[in-house]
Amino acid sequence: MTRDHSWLEASWHSVRPAGVRLSERLKEPGIVSVPGAHDAMAGLLAKDVGFECLYLSGAALSASLGLPDLGVLTEEELIAATKSIFRATGLPLIVDGDTGYGETLNVMRLVRELEDAGAAAVQIEDQVLPKKCGHLSGKHLIPADEMVRKIQAAKRASRNLLIVARTDAAANDIEDALDRARRYAEAGADVIFPEALSSDEEFAAFSKAIEKPLLANMTEFGRTPNHTAADFERLGYKIVIWPVSSLRVAARAMTDLFQELARSGTTVGQLDRMQTRKELYRTIGYAAFEALDETLEKSSLPNTPDTSGEAG
Repeated sequence: MTRDHSWLEASWHSVRPAGVRLSERLKEPGIVSVPGAHDAMAGLLAKDVGFECLYLSGAALSASLGLPDLGVLTEEELIAATKSIFRATGLPLIVDGDTGYGETLNVMRLVRELEDAGAAAVQIEDQVLPKKCGHLSGKHLIPADEMVRKIQAAKRASRNLLIVARTDAAANDIEDALDRARRYAEAGADVIFPEALSSDEEFAAFSKAIEKPLLANMTEFGRTPNHTAADFERLGYKIVIWPVSSLRVAARAMTDLFQELARSGTTVGQLDRMQTRKELYRTIGYAAFEALDETLEKSSLPNTPDTSGEAG
């Protein structure tokens, strides 16, 4: 069985820009559950199980490049990853734009570059560069007026891209965070993201104060207690992200593989944890690629117990 669409159909998505599609989805009932996809393969796997939107985390992308989440990721690296994930999946993609890669003009450039790369939304936060993960100590914020200017600039530059305004103030002062959230909503942000909240009471305070759609961050090992998507929906949130989960699981699995390989000299003990060749080819649409070029002969898989000789 091959994927339902060819690479070309996934690449030149039709009709409506991703930002328009995400905006329409936000008007429909129900919370939007958004897993992080740090690369195109993760995005395809999430799409295959039915997710309708993806999140590209700066922290996850930085880690996948062997870098810390301290604002050292370049805009070019972010744009390249955005293009890759959108090309593969066609799903609306919320992209972590950190602090906007500079000031007003830089934010406007980022918006246009992300829109051209296929993104549906950009997230901009109110930290000073170099920034930190929102769940760590030692964060420093820019003045609210400066963040308002960034949001207004992003809205001017946007054609269809949604603007997600994140505030990191709650870790130190919930009232400051609420005030900033109100100001960012008034400045034109499409979605408000209060980062690193630590109780249901804090989450509820934002849903009572802000009329714009709210985004919750369900990152593991942080300040926020574990909640389900349904929990966040009851608290008044429209989007929930799991930004780094796929990277964490993949990294642990690869660590186990490498440890066993170093110890035993074989991967046989890990076979039942691997995606098979057949599953891989089905996920990436191998047969659909071959069908695009009439000079290519259709491939068949090796006749092994895990493939049964079927082409995938």
